[in-house]
Amino acid sequence: MIAEVSSLRPVPDEPEPASPNQLTIEQLAAESGMTVRNIRAHQARGLLAPPEVRMRVGYYGPEHLAQLRLIRELQEDGFNLAAIKRLLEDTHGTAERLLRFRRALIRSTPRERSQTLSLGELARRFRVSAEEAPAVMAKAQQLGVLVPVGEGQYEVPAPSLLDAAEAVVGAGISLREALAILEEIERHVDASARAFVRLFLREVWEPFQRAGMPAEQWPSVEAALERLRPLAAQTVLAVFEERMSRQVEDAFGEIGRRLSGGRR
Repeated sequence: MIAEVSSLRPVPDEPEPASPNQLTIEQLAAESGMTVRNIRAHQARGLLAPPEVRMRVGYYGPEHLAQLRLIRELQEDGFNLAAIKRLLEDTHGTAERLLRFRRALIRSTPRERSQTLSLGELARRFRVSAEEAPAVMAKAQQLGVLVPVGEGQYEVPAPSLLDAAEAVVGAGISLREALAILEEIERHVDASARAFVRLFLREVWEPFQRAGMPAEQWPSVEAALERLRPLAAQTVLAVFEERMSRQVEDAFGEIGRRLSGGRR
């Protein structure tokens, strides 16, 4: 009889898992960097999923935070709210794909570990006089070679670039001239990079966009983008080496003509 009674006792319910939505709208605003007013406006436009309401209080979680960050990043890329809403309503995750695509376009090669050097260390390495230092340092900062961090200290984002400049100075060329050459090279490299990106956009992205960005074509578009960077680098290097050989040959030909009194 005792066994029968005990078998009829109610089994306690399993505790419900804790909800991931634990942020109030004020906390969500602080986490996302948006104002409460903006968050409410996004909700009203249907850009943000509604909160979980408990005891008349709305609570938000990681998905809401990710959605707000996605909205802000799309806005920073120039999308208006109407376009963002269309992207977010796309069941193929077009908004996330677009941002991955954009990050891949701007992704750089792995960064070097930066260094921090004092003004005195830089002056010794590059043999810069006190009179030259202000103009040279200003140019180096303009080119991003040096970043002032205060108290006479400078961050060197790309130490290998600074090492190359030091080698050039060691060969008898002034740092001022080395920086001028770097500035010219950057202009040409920017133009080359821009040409490759425009080629990709014109030949791959624009036809894909005109087709309505079908989900099944995304892998091939992303694969084409992955191939773009190494192909561009390989092409630029090959062209540079060929042109460098030609320029050296022309320069030494001119030297030879001058030494021989202009005779061919």
